[in-house]
Amino acid sequence: MKDFLNFIDGEFVATGKTFENRSPADNRVLGRVHEAGRTEVEAAVRAAKQALRGPWGRMSVAKRVELLYAVADEINRRFDDFLAAEIADTGKPESLAAHIDIPRGAANFKVFADIVKNVPTESFEMTTPDGGTAVSYALRSPVGVVGVVCPWNLPLLLMTWKVGPALACGNTVVVKPSEETPATATLLGEVMKAVGVPDGVYNVVHGFGPDSAGAFLTQHPDVDAITFTGETRTGEAIMAAAAKGVRPVSFELGGKNAGIVFADADFDKAVAGITRSAFENCGQVCLGTERVYVQRPIFERFVQALKAKAEALKIGPPEEPGVGLGPLISREHQQKVLGYFERARAEGATVVTGGGVPPMSGAWAEGHWVQPTIWTGLPETSALVREEIFGPCCHIAPFDTVDEAIALANDTDYGLATTVWTTDLSTAHRCAREIEVGLCWINSWFLRDLRTAFGGSKASGIGREGGVHSLEFYTELRNVMVKL
Repeated sequence: MKDFLNFIDGEFVATGKTFENRSPADNRVLGRVHEAGRTEVEAAVRAAKQALRGPWGRMSVAKRVELLYAVADEINRRFDDFLAAEIADTGKPESLAAHIDIPRGAANFKVFADIVKNVPTESFEMTTPDGGTAVSYALRSPVGVVGVVCPWNLPLLLMTWKVGPALACGNTVVVKPSEETPATATLLGEVMKAVGVPDGVYNVVHGFGPDSAGAFLTQHPDVDAITFTGETRTGEAIMAAAAKGVRPVSFELGGKNAGIVFADADFDKAVAGITRSAFENCGQVCLGTERVYVQRPIFERFVQALKAKAEALKIGPPEEPGVGLGPLISREHQQKVLGYFERARAEGATVVTGGGVPPMSGAWAEGHWVQPTIWTGLPETSALVREEIFGPCCHIAPFDTVDEAIALANDTDYGLATTVWTTDLSTAHRCAREIEVGLCWINSWFLRDLRTAFGGSKASGIGREGGVHSLEFYTELRNVMVKL
């Protein structure tokens, strides 16, 4: 029985209260997670505050960069350990985690180390009222102790997407990973210790949200900023907690993302792209596509082609060769998704494929499996078209004009991402300009340059991270005026 301990001030800390960590693939118990109470959260925040005044706060940018490079190298050296931990926690196919989660998780430290050491600030020279000269320049100072609240769908990648820039900018962090996926955040504590990151710079507290580590962390007055990826309702609760003390927040929240396929698109590439965006990671991707709009001349053909792709996806345990679809994260989430599947039938949807639980043998029958599912025939007012399901499913509807496609894409409370498939440059650029999202992919999906802005609009988030945009949240600009 493995114990997932809190990591506080450079030490692994057990508590008297634990909960089970179970495998999504077969529901077996992976270990005991030690839940942090107020005492442990207080200790973690205190250690982070002290580290700001200690060697970390006095460390040069060059030395910080050197340590962050060492962190990335040590993750890569222990690649197999991180990979095993990630797929045990999430059940996702090994091929997916090995290609995206672990390498990108490591790369985040080097990317932001490079940005911090190369991005300049500003300076101005002015004439003073007495005819003299003054020079003003800007300094970037760390915002302080950053509370990092992480999701379960890409645990290492999305955690280091925040921890990487936070540490590069000289902050310290207290990480609260999802209770569903404690392993890689804990393992990263070993890496930090091994490469010599000072104690208190990186801390991990395990637990839940209300009346647990999440609430204790976000309500703590010595947490200077909070960054969160997850569902919109949780973001609203964190934002309310952050209002006390007027603390800044950076949120990447839910989405109900549209994919638009025009008749002139490269048909095979569009089908392959929508297959990925609808079903990758079992649909548990905030950037995924749950609403697909296809121009009428190719609608029926596209529906059948996507059906064939969905039915060709191999469902199975993570290590099995060729598996393209793993389980959902938990029994609770499986029941939520299956509830939407049942609701679709009740509302008269045409179930093109899927809509249930695939047959699994042996121990795998205890896992949290669902079939990749496609519907047509629902009105735009349906909850299945309005609400984020976060499963391997999509609804496909026809459209006729560019105006109609844009209006359909924008008819949502969310504004995270869209993917547009067309060979017409004018159409592509118009969609990019008029669809109300933070990220727009043209003839692609999930293609990321880490130097670019990342975030959502409307109910999908606040702020932007990535490249220099991360510095806007993880640092504060201080103006210095010198009278010559």
